[in-house]
Order: sequence, then C-alpha cells, then structure tokens
Amino acid sequence: MTPIREYRWMIRQELEALSPEALEAVKALSEQLSISPILSEILVSRGVDTYEKARQYFRPQMSDLLDPYLMQDMPAAVERIERALVENECIVVYGDYDVDGSDGTAMLWSFFKQLVDNVYYFVPDRIRDGYGLSNAGIDQISRHQPTLLIAVDCGITAHQQVEYARSLGIDVIICDHHEPGNTVPNAVAVLDPLRPECKYEFKYLCGCGVAFKLIQALLLSPIVKQHLRAEQEKLIQEYLQYVTLATTADIVPLSGENRTLVKLGLELINTNPLPGIQALIKTAKLETGKISTGQIVFGLAPRINAVGRIGDAACAVKLLACPSYEQALELAQVMENDNTTRRKIDEETYMQAQEIVESLLNADSDSAIVLHESSWHPGVIGIVASRLVERYYRPTILMTTIDGVAKGSARSISGFNIYDALKQCEDKLIQFGGHKYAAGLTVELEKIDEFREAFQQVAQKLLSESLKKPEISIEAELALSDLTPKFIRILSYFSPFGPENMRPIFVTRGVEVVGKPRIVGKNHLRFKVRNGYYIYDAIGFNLGDHLYRVQNSKKIDIAFSVDENEFAGEMIPQLKIRDIK
Repeated sequence: MTPIREYRWMIRQELEALSPEALEAVKALSEQLSISPILSEILVSRGVDTYEKARQYFRPQMSDLLDPYLMQDMPAAVERIERALVENECIVVYGDYDVDGSDGTAMLWSFFKQLVDNVYYFVPDRIRDGYGLSNAGIDQISRHQPTLLIAVDCGITAHQQVEYARSLGIDVIICDHHEPGNTVPNAVAVLDPLRPECKYEFKYLCGCGVAFKLIQALLLSPIVKQHLRAEQEKLIQEYLQYVTLATTADIVPLSGENRTLVKLGLELINTNPLPGIQALIKTAKLETGKISTGQIVFGLAPRINAVGRIGDAACAVKLLACPSYEQALELAQVMENDNTTRRKIDEETYMQAQEIVESLLNADSDSAIVLHESSWHPGVIGIVASRLVERYYRPTILMTTIDGVAKGSARSISGFNIYDALKQCEDKLIQFGGHKYAAGLTVELEKIDEFREAFQQVAQKLLSESLKKPEISIEAELALSDLTPKFIRILSYFSPFGPENMRPIFVTRGVEVVGKPRIVGKNHLRFKVRNGYYIYDAIGFNLGDHLYRVQNSKKIDIAFSVDENEFAGEMIPQLKIRDIK
C-alpha cells in the first residue's frame, strides 16, 4: 500500500497573533460589512483592512487600476509607437509560446490591427527557434521588413538578441515580467515591474498584463486615438479576457491589480466571451457562466499550451484573435487533438521519469530531483516536472537534448526559490531564467553530472527537514455550525481564487463519520460528517488511501474548503476535504 502523505497543518490563528490595530480592523470590518468575525479576520490577514479596500476586493472597478505611466520606460514606449503610427512603419509582435505569451501576442496584434494595416505577429517554435527572443526568430520576421518589434512575455535577458535586431534596423520594446539580470537589454523601452528602478507599485503582473498596461497608456495618446478604428470601451472588454486567461494560467499572485483584472475579466468571459474563448469552452466541455480560475488552469490553459508544446503555437494566437466562432471552433478542435496527443506523451514521460526516480531517489539524503533523458519531448518536461513535485515533494528539474545541449524545465515546492537556487549554480549553466517556482535552463551535456551535484548541494543547504514535508495553510478552526448559508455565500465572494488569495481552508476537530465511506471515481473518498446537529457531504479528491482510517475512527479531524454543488436546481454545501487526521 502507498504510504499516506503526512501534511503539516499550518493554522494561521495559531501562528500569527494579530496586533491590536489588526484586531480593531477585524472588529470594524465585521460591523461595517455585517459579516462573521472569522471572515473579517481572513480579509485583514490578506491586507484588506479598511472598508475601501474591502470595496475594491469585492467590487473592483477599472478606475482601481494603476496609472500605466508609473512604469519605467512607458513614455519612451508610447513615443516610439506614436512615431511608428505617424510614419506607417511595419510592426511585429513577438510572443512566447505559452498561454501568457500567446494571449499577450493575440491581444497586441488585435490592438495594432485597429490602428494600422502593416502589423504581423510571430510565435517561436519551441524546438526550431527555442525559448524567447532569438536570432533565428528575428531572421524569420525580417522578411516583413519591420522597424519595430514588441516582445511579450520574453526579452528581459535578451541583450545580444536586441543588439542583433538593432543591427538590422529593428527597434525593440520589451513587455516582460520575469526577473531581470544586473542590466537590461539596450532596447527603446523595457517594461518590467521587477526592474529595481521601476516605481510601478504592483510587481506581479504577467507578461500579458504588462502588455495591457502598454495598451492602457497608448489609449491616452491623442495620436493613437486618431488612428483607432474601434470603440475603446469594446476593446478594453475584449482585452480584459486575454489578461484573465494569462494571469490565471501563469499562476501569478491574484492580489492587488491582478485580482481586479481577473475578477472583471471573468465576468466578461462568463457573459460575453470572445469567439476563440467561447470555442475553447465548448471543446473543453465546460459551461459559459460557470468558468472559474480553476477551470482556466485545468481546462482551458492546457489546450492553449498544447499547441506550443507539440504543435504550431501560432494556432493559439489565431484562435484567440479569431473574429468568427465557426472558424474558432475548427481551430479549437486542432488544439483539442494536440492536447490529446500531449497527454499521451506526458503520461509516457511521467512513467519513465517515475521509474528512474523510484530506482535512484534516496528519500533521506536527496533534496532534489534532477533527471536527463535525451529522447524526452521538450514540450512536456515542464508538466512532468510538476507532477513529480506533486508526488515526491522535491524541487525537480527535467532535461532533454536539443541541438547538442541539455535543455530543461525546473519546478519547485513551497519555500524554495528555484530561480535563486539556479543562480547559485550559474557557473555550471549556459543560461537560465524564470521566477520563484518555475524556471528554464540550458546545460552542456558533459556538465550535467556536475550541475546535478551542485544543485543537490544547494538544495540540501536551503531545504530544512520541515520544508521537505508539504504543508496546508489553514485560516481558522471552526465548528460546522459556523457554516451558515450567509457565511458560505459571502465566502464565495472571495473568489477568484489563486496564489495569495487561495480558497480558505478550515479545520474542524472531532467530527463523526456518518454512514459508510466509499471510493468514487479515481481514488476519491466520499462520506458524510456530523458535528453536533450539523451533517455535511464531504469528498476528498485522491484521498482514497484514507478509507481504512476513516472507516475505523470514531472521530476525525478534517482540513477542508467549502464548495457548493447544484442538485435539483438547489445549491448544496459540500466540504472538499484536503486532509484527515
């Protein structure tokens, strides 16, 4: 039998004593909003400690967005684009091949088509062109004879590539959100909130989000307004949908400005989706009106990513920017087929990687997993690395061979900054880039073992024994009687959920299991629990291994989030069990 994974329950109420000021804020919000003190305390712990912040949190407006001109180099970017419009220059939008890059490319290309005719887009082929801004990609776009290239979700470390573009008479504007190096490329403008000198207050936009801020700034320009062929309000509504998909799929914090963008964008996706998004929803067998961040991450995003992993990434841009629902459906079916193929390759690679790990991993001494197999498809190693992290809970790097070098994807665990860890091994790398929990890297084949050893040492130094044990962040301990209809309704308004605004998890101790627990689907545990007079349905996804202990315990402690299921037209509360003790 597979051993049951033990989690650390990190209960915020026990770990963080609220200051007198925070306690006052909890009391004030509870009274002003007429909500449970438990919910008020969750808000305050997330930085929502005034009535106005609560208004922005629950009912954000476009006016809550920050001034785009606060971003470093924004005036230079707008000025250069104004000149391109006046002189009718050729513009190329150059984007990455993931959801963020594809959405940003589709959005900017759609926008510039409303201004000029001489605009093109380019998305690199993962294998032929490699990641990000490359000389090979620049050579391909040069056939259009552009004088301005706008890079989306890439470019922040592309010093040599920007110089190459300049040598061909192509100016570059970069819209990126990845960590910059010690210096930024010599571009006309480098828009990236993570630049140390950038005064833009919110630092966690995705690449598409940065491109959206560029559009916001451009829409303030009299020259741009003169060229605009569409209604500004209509465009903004369309572009919010792109930003919502990209922000959610890129797993950036859903706080601050990102929360405003995603909450407003989800409303539009659920009421008036763009043709391409509507076609994606249809082929994913989802339902317009019920699209959540979870359905984007697990339903829509994999289909967009699939073509960038094993097919033609430009297909995703065509779909997202497609004005016709019928044409979009055809493109969505191509993406559906690619996603089916991707899943098959993904599963084969995962089984191979798992077999290697099982034979080589020493759970007591190995702090990281670093694997290389020359035959692995580069389009799935990131996904498989994430699956290995989920199974073994270790920082994981998977590499394959492309053009005589090892190229890999790195994924991490909570509390371990994998970008910083790679930086400590950079003398063993050709190049690397990324952020806290995900990164890409290139290694010389003969240096793989050397790199593996160096990375293991860094991981061993940085990872304490407690960090090797996964944790569940719990908001509060409560009784099931606290879960009133009003409590559950208000809790639903905390959505959209994502990093830094996760669905709240609670603990109830000493609940009684009612009736006979059973396994449903693929190892999901379904049962009922009673606490006093209150009985609730409960389901634990992938918790079937707990069946024996649930059957044989008079009382259990449960960590859970609260969800609702629709039954006979009525919304029924359900506890989504995260762990059982």
